[in-house]
Amino acid sequence: MKPLGEEENQRLGTLLLNTLARETRLWRAPVLKNGCIQGSDISPLQYHEVIVWLHEMSSVFQFSSETFALGACVLNSLLATVKTPLKYLKCMAITSLILAAKINEEDEVIASVKDLLEQSRCNFSTAEILRMERVILDKLHWDLYIATPMDFIHIFHGLLMSGHPQLMLAGSQKRPCLQASLWTRQVQHCMACHQLWQFKGSILALAIITLELERLTPDWFSVFTDLLRKAQIESTEFICCKEMVDEYLTGLERSLPTNAAYVLDASSMLAFRGHDTREEDGEQNGKTSTERGPRQMTSMTVSGTFMMKMCP
Repeated sequence: MKPLGEEENQRLGTLLLNTLARETRLWRAPVLKNGCIQGSDISPLQYHEVIVWLHEMSSVFQFSSETFALGACVLNSLLATVKTPLKYLKCMAITSLILAAKINEEDEVIASVKDLLEQSRCNFSTAEILRMERVILDKLHWDLYIATPMDFIHIFHGLLMSGHPQLMLAGSQKRPCLQASLWTRQVQHCMACHQLWQFKGSILALAIITLELERLTPDWFSVFTDLLRKAQIESTEFICCKEMVDEYLTGLERSLPTNAAYVLDASSMLAFRGHDTREEDGEQNGKTSTERGPRQMTSMTVSGTFMMKMCP
């Protein structure tokens, strides 16, 4: 009988190969030409703004991070496939998110299109969204199961947990879920950067994870090369992506003032307090919620945008 760790590694290896095959078949990225997305009048800044807005809408609708990532990938595939005037960009973005929710979310989570539009305060009618849905499905041949960076974050995290469990206890972070949560936030930031859309989700996810491995262990290179081999990624392209991700995330951290003001809406605070209470009941280290407060708040939304301060 095979050890459980070996069986889990084999299962994750098969899942990785299947996800890489989906990525090869379906992944598309827009191309910049003369300062705009090719075939459109959409600038990189306008693209960044709509991805940030899409993340905000995903939070308002209480969708998962996987749904946001798929919505952004569907939008990218569409921008890479059809000529898109700027006036249709927001409609395409919200429709891509709604389609992603139909794939990823439970039925009880998804409100009607009319209710979603009311929550988002969009000036689109239900008929316009339904027409856009048909356009997207037609142009993408009804195949929206695009492999996203979030898919690879989960797979790589699982491979690290099963193959290198000692890394999960390195440093001051003792809970593995905190690492995955940090990587998720970093992926969401990077998906709004036009310089990083040229890299596939597998490369982007591995670059983010490798940056943390460098901080966690002096033996990071052997762990990294194992993941690189399993993901079948070219080292030259990976190095380029890693350098750009490091520069981009470092710039985001530096852009936040030392005494940043955190503006929380009531629903976020209530949900967060509920989570904090559960943690406090389960921990025996005697820490108060006041002591944990500063670290927890670093992951909350800043001034209504999705600019989030990275946890150390």
